[in-house]
Amino acid sequence: MTVRNHRQPTLSARQQRWFLATTLVVGVCAIGYLLLFLDRGNNGNAAAAAPGPRLDQIPFDGARAYGYLKQICALGRRPSGSEGMAAQRKLLKEHFEKLGATVEPQSFTAPDPLTGGPVPMANLIVHWKPERPDRILLCAHYDTLPFPMLDRYNPRGLFVGANDGASGVALLMELGNEMAQLECRYGIDFVFFDGEEYIFRETDRFFLGSEYFARAYRANPPADYRYRCAVLLDMIGDADLQIFQERNSVWWRDSRPLVLGIWATAARLGVREFIPRPKHQVNDDHLALHDIAGIPACDVIDFDYPAWHTQADTPERCSPLSLAKVGWVVREWLRTAQ
Repeated sequence: MTVRNHRQPTLSARQQRWFLATTLVVGVCAIGYLLLFLDRGNNGNAAAAAPGPRLDQIPFDGARAYGYLKQICALGRRPSGSEGMAAQRKLLKEHFEKLGATVEPQSFTAPDPLTGGPVPMANLIVHWKPERPDRILLCAHYDTLPFPMLDRYNPRGLFVGANDGASGVALLMELGNEMAQLECRYGIDFVFFDGEEYIFRETDRFFLGSEYFARAYRANPPADYRYRCAVLLDMIGDADLQIFQERNSVWWRDSRPLVLGIWATAARLGVREFIPRPKHQVNDDHLALHDIAGIPACDVIDFDYPAWHTQADTPERCSPLSLAKVGWVVREWLRTAQ
């Protein structure tokens, strides 16, 4: 995933006066907010104001989810078309079928950005209660970068993608253990996207799997079901967890209620790592789901992660507590989704 830069438009004189007046009001409010919450840390993160629930107080098994994360990383590098990806796909298929889900591979090919040759890829779609026509989509990408391209010391070294890849997959593996008992008015599908970042340069194409999925959904709309919304889980295992609202998700009018509902659930549960204000505008798999497939979509992502796209993105940078908190919020939101 990438972050967009913002360019400010030129303002008229009237707009400038309005902007200055508004800035004064916002400034006064910001000072009051700062004084009130000064003990919340350098990032204004409410998680620093109080310790919040401990791992043993959260009714979502973050320790087991973290075990799944380490199991995935033990497979090594998992870029599209690799042996590691094939092993991971087999692991996931067996895991979810044992839990009673229907698992459907969605195979396609994409050109290798270096050679132009075809690279075999496959999204993995996991269906729960497939008879229900109104459905919710929970998704993550399960490929990794071929190499840690932003690593200062060895950009051609080993990249296992503990947070950037494995964290979202591990959380959905753990959530799968609860799906048989989960009370939700909707059917639920998990989708694991391939080819999210089969790139060797920043100019290569991202999001191949989500684009393929979205175009297929748009070109051949299912006759017996539709997706009401989609939640993308990306980089949610960081031990220093800070999940701001992603700007695209908030700006899209049809997706804003989805964002507000998830963050309201986090507030109700006392999970302060979900910070109720926008920060990053992220290019991620949710763009294809929203812009191509027409599905209201939200990106739940902690983009403040120094180990991003480096060799340092290892299980030691992730936390069972972070996985427990995000999993708890997602599960409780599913229970109350309207």
